[in-house]
Amino acid sequence: MNSVFNILEKYLMGPMSKISTLQFVRAITAAGMASIPFTIVGSMFLVISVLPQAFPALQGIWDASFVKFTDLYMVANHFTMGVLAIYFCLVIGYELTKIKAEEENLNLDPLNGALLSLMAFLFTIPELVFDNGVISLVQSITETEHVYNGIRLGDFATRLGTEGIFTGILMACLAVWLYALCVKKNWTIRMPEAVPAGVSKSFTALIPAFIVTLVVLIINAALVVLGYDIYKIIQIPFAFVTNIANSWYGMIIIYFLIGALWCVGIHGANIITSLTSPIVLANLANNFNAMQSGSGQIYAYAGEFNNCYVIIGGSGATLGLVIFMVFLAKSEQLKVLGKASIIPAFFNINEPIIFGMPMIYNPYMLIPFILGPIISSLLAFFAISSGLVNPMIANVPWPTPVGIGAFLGTGGDVKAILLAFVCITVCTIIYFPFFKYYDNKLYKEEQGN
Repeated sequence: MNSVFNILEKYLMGPMSKISTLQFVRAITAAGMASIPFTIVGSMFLVISVLPQAFPALQGIWDASFVKFTDLYMVANHFTMGVLAIYFCLVIGYELTKIKAEEENLNLDPLNGALLSLMAFLFTIPELVFDNGVISLVQSITETEHVYNGIRLGDFATRLGTEGIFTGILMACLAVWLYALCVKKNWTIRMPEAVPAGVSKSFTALIPAFIVTLVVLIINAALVVLGYDIYKIIQIPFAFVTNIANSWYGMIIIYFLIGALWCVGIHGANIITSLTSPIVLANLANNFNAMQSGSGQIYAYAGEFNNCYVIIGGSGATLGLVIFMVFLAKSEQLKVLGKASIIPAFFNINEPIIFGMPMIYNPYMLIPFILGPIISSLLAFFAISSGLVNPMIANVPWPTPVGIGAFLGTGGDVKAILLAFVCITVCTIIYFPFFKYYDNKLYKEEQGN
């Protein structure tokens, strides 16, 4: 087992530690966390509109009440989930600027960084076409598409939603890099000290704003003249990663990495889910559109798939293990730790187990800690992909207890509750022999002492 940990440290811990310290990765992590309240709020109003699909008996009540106000309450969805790329872009611009200011000792204003990022992103929203030597906005109003003055409309402005997250990330990184470059090179307007700080900061961002504008417009023009679109270009590399994440072998890769990183002391969930959060949010929006239209691709790996089906009880899917510790443990250490951990475990919080048992560098728990989530992710993946259980269409708070989160996230599919309990049951069975062995070992040590 020492050899296993040595391999993980050498080939996994080192590279992933470096990735986790990259400035843009930390900014993306912050954006994913900051977007959680907006996705949950927007999703809850979405659930209101789809509940009659899960419970047809409610249709009459809904027709007489909520349906009359659909356009009103769905505003909450359109301006949260529908413009999620804006939130991502703003937060990444702000956080990345703050990180650069602190770590590179630069006089950067995070608010300026956020606004420059948003400006760069908005420049990419309109669709343009090059024809007969003229660049013009796309105008296409047909039965199948609605593009007015370059703005493509679906349920809302398409590129402001999850489709634009990847572009928003790149534009934020580009804008902040140009902003930092201008400050490093002193390409800024410096005002006298007597000028108020707010005015001085606005003038400091003037030249960077012009350079960001010029660079983004040149990129847009070059791509349009060549017959491309910045969104289509960006989707090429990200589509490859997305396709992997939306496959059964992608489930194995994702949850092996999360578990293996935890086992060598790195918060695997923070690193991996921060990189996959744009994917699960985009899949969430696609699932809703597919369910509403009755056609289109559905994705298992969407929304809170992770917390609803895979890591129930916390990273490693340890809810069953904690129950064993409370009711079956002979070791006083495990029994006391189990009693302290049982309540948080029902809300997917298991830091007491991770660090108290511990799971880190524990050869007795390495296999179930990694294997359990992989098996449960595959069970949920195939159940959803085959149509046995509805996909996630709404985001829910990650601490939502087992079954409830799956039920709400699927818009009221009772089978999702059953699937969640099947997943945690399988993980519990996997843990049992390892728990018994480790418990007996600790018990003998306690008796010996």
